[in-house]
Amino acid sequence: MMALAPPSYSFVAFPPHAQDGLVIVGKNSARPRDEVQEVVYFPAETHEAGCKVECTYIEIDQVPKTNAIALSRPSWLWGAEMGANEHGVFIANEAIVSKEPASETEALLGMDLVRLGLERGATAKEALDVIVSLLEEHGQGGNYYEDGSSCHAFHSAYLIVDKKEAWVLETIGKYWAAEKITEGVKCICNQLSLTTKIDAEHPELRNYAESQGWWSVDTEFNFAEVFSQSDSHSECCLGKESLEKQEGSITVQTMMDVLRDQSGGICVDSEYFLTTASMISVLPQNLSSPCIHYFTGTPNPSRSIFKPFVFVDDVKLVPKVQSPSFGDDDPVKKVPRFQEKPDRRHELYKAHKWAWSAIENEEDTRQKLRRTMLDLERQGLEAMESILNSSAVLDPSEVEDLFYDCVDTEMKFLK
Repeated sequence: MMALAPPSYSFVAFPPHAQDGLVIVGKNSARPRDEVQEVVYFPAETHEAGCKVECTYIEIDQVPKTNAIALSRPSWLWGAEMGANEHGVFIANEAIVSKEPASETEALLGMDLVRLGLERGATAKEALDVIVSLLEEHGQGGNYYEDGSSCHAFHSAYLIVDKKEAWVLETIGKYWAAEKITEGVKCICNQLSLTTKIDAEHPELRNYAESQGWWSVDTEFNFAEVFSQSDSHSECCLGKESLEKQEGSITVQTMMDVLRDQSGGICVDSEYFLTTASMISVLPQNLSSPCIHYFTGTPNPSRSIFKPFVFVDDVKLVPKVQSPSFGDDDPVKKVPRFQEKPDRRHELYKAHKWAWSAIENEEDTRQKLRRTMLDLERQGLEAMESILNSSAVLDPSEVEDLFYDCVDTEMKFLK
């Protein structure tokens, strides 16, 4: 039986749709309801020749230098659902199904490739090249969920963005196609979206499709039509239409509102899946302005606040959004895997869950907490807008404690 792909959504808006020369990216990560997502930062590092890096399931060759990265990731794995690096590259991952069954053999997860792309790419195109090269060398496969009872394997799609351009990359095993975007609004979700506009592809992609009997050379090559299980691929991107209507006025707040849309299905809260974390990145096309990234670190963006993060040399680590580490005793690292589920909740997750559960049936108290949290979020937004609008060079000391302080303040309000 084919595994059900979680209904996640990722958006990017370029000028002139986005305001003030900004590229604005947003992602809701829909995952199994009880999964914890943490926010982690890794500084830039140099590595000795010949050393290896241990990904979720397999070990691969390390590179001489890795970029500083900030990730929102399911706390049991090595990779990430979404994240950004010090060069202003953002990558989000979507699990997808196709006519071609995904491999259950352990290889690189799509989420591992998100992290590897961020660690090794200084531009969106470099990150794309990293991902497809590693895909060709190591393949993709293995369980996407922390589940010992069955294997849920998927292909992957990616939204890869920098200040100048975005790439939508969709993969079927080792085969892939990509579209370059420099304007307008684009959305990806858990269904194939590339059609006839393909700007880069695996050299054997069309031969493979033809060999499977899915495409004939005398017809136009439409990636989604060739590889999708059904005709539903054109309907997948909820929210894109509302963003397209706001030409010239899409702001960070606009993206937050879209990601919080429960009635429209973008913010997921279903029997099996929940939006377990959300992220927004603001990438100014003015190269002298800093990129600003917003993480929730908690489930359901309609009950969470987006907290700003800026890359500087002495970023203060935030243990309250980091899950416990179990080292070699982690059930993920033992074969057979996932024989038990340890408690991976971090402090912010616990406080968030407790606060909202305690007032579940108290409408007035819930609305009061929501107003308090949104006011806190607004203060952060205004502070970041003043940084973006300033002609002065950013003093790193102003923002090195930024994310730490926002998490700390949120914890106080939740208690």
